[in-house]
Amino acid sequence: MKPIRLPQPDSPTAVGVPEIFEGGAHSVVRRAVVIGNGFAGSENQSLGLVRALGLYDQHVLYVSSHASSSVYIICLDLIALEDCCFCWDGPLLVVASGRDTISVASSIKRLASEKVFVIQIQHPRSRLNRFDLVITPRHDYYVLTPEGQKQVPNFMLRWITPQEPPDEHVVLTTGALHQIDFSTLRSAASAWHDELAPLPKPLLVVNVGGPARYCRYGADLAKQLSDFLLSVLATCGSVRISFSEKTPLKVSSVIVKEFAQNPKVYIWDGEEPNPYMGHLAWADAFVVTADSVSMVSEACTTGKPVYVMGAERCTWKLSEFHKSLKERGVVRPFTGSEDISESWSYPPLNDTAEAARRVVEALAQRDLTLRP
Repeated sequence: MKPIRLPQPDSPTAVGVPEIFEGGAHSVVRRAVVIGNGFAGSENQSLGLVRALGLYDQHVLYVSSHASSSVYIICLDLIALEDCCFCWDGPLLVVASGRDTISVASSIKRLASEKVFVIQIQHPRSRLNRFDLVITPRHDYYVLTPEGQKQVPNFMLRWITPQEPPDEHVVLTTGALHQIDFSTLRSAASAWHDELAPLPKPLLVVNVGGPARYCRYGADLAKQLSDFLLSVLATCGSVRISFSEKTPLKVSSVIVKEFAQNPKVYIWDGEEPNPYMGHLAWADAFVVTADSVSMVSEACTTGKPVYVMGAERCTWKLSEFHKSLKERGVVRPFTGSEDISESWSYPPLNDTAEAARRVVEALAQRDLTLRP
C-alpha cells in the first residue's frame, strides 16, 4: 500500500511526522484481538479481561483452529495499517487463553512485536518471554510448593512445569477470569426479573459440571449430592439446578430422577435462554461441583454463600485451589446439614478487575495507554 503523505506543519519537532500523531496516537491501545480455541471456558477468560479493560466494543475474535491464517491475517492487517497513516490507530492488545492458543499468540508477538501487546492467560508451561504478560492462577505453581514436590517422583521433577517461580511479568490470580461484574449482574437481574424475582426465598442455585482430570467422579457423587439437597430442601424456598455441557448422563440422570417431580425444584432443560446469568444475579446461595474452577470463581464473585460439592475428590493443583478458597472463608463444603436461610458473606473474588489493573501498569511500562 502506498503511504499517504500529510502536509507537514512548520515545526522543528515534527520533521517527517504529522503533528496530530506527535507523541500520542501510536501509544494508545484502542483495539483488542482475542485468540480463541472454540471452548467457551477459555474464551470467556479472554473476553472478561477485554471487558474489564474497556475494549469489549472494539474487539475481534479469531479461533486458533485456523492458526496459521489467524497469525498472518492479523500481522498483514497491522502492516497495512502502519503504512496508511489515516488508518493506523495504535498498537493492538492481543489476548489468548488455553494451551492450544500458545503457538498463535507467540507467533504474533514474534512477527509484530512493536505493534502488539500480547497477553497469554493460563500458564504456557515454558518460555514465558514469548509474551508481554502471562496471567495464570496461583495454583498453577503448586508443583513448586513443598506439598507439590512431595507428590512428584524425583525422576519426574525435571519434566513437570513450571520449573521456575513467577517473574515480574506473571500476574497471579486466585481463580479464573470471567465476565461477571456488578454491571453484568445488574443487567442479568433486570433481564430475569419477571421469572426469578417472584420465586420463594431463599433461592438455592445448584451448578453441576462434570468429572475432570483432577476431579474424578460419577453417579456416586450425583447420588450424594441428591441426598444432601433433600436434607436441606426444607430450609429452601426454591431450588434451581443447571447442568453444564460436560455433565455426563450418568450424573444428570440420577439428579433428574430424584427431583423431576418435586414442586420446589426446577431443572433447566438445556434449551435457550440459558438462565446461568440470571441465577448468579438472583440466587441467595450456591452449590457448585468442585470440578470447575470457572463456575466456582464466578459464584464467588457475588459475595453470596458458595458451598462446594466434592472438593475432597480433587487432586493436585485443583485441590490447592479449593484449599485456598476455604482458608480465605470464600467457600464452605456442602455437607447436607446447612440451613440455606442462614446467610454469610466474604470479600468477593475480584481477579478480573485486579488482572486488568496489572495490565494497565504493564502497558504503562511500554509507554502505552488504553483509550479513554
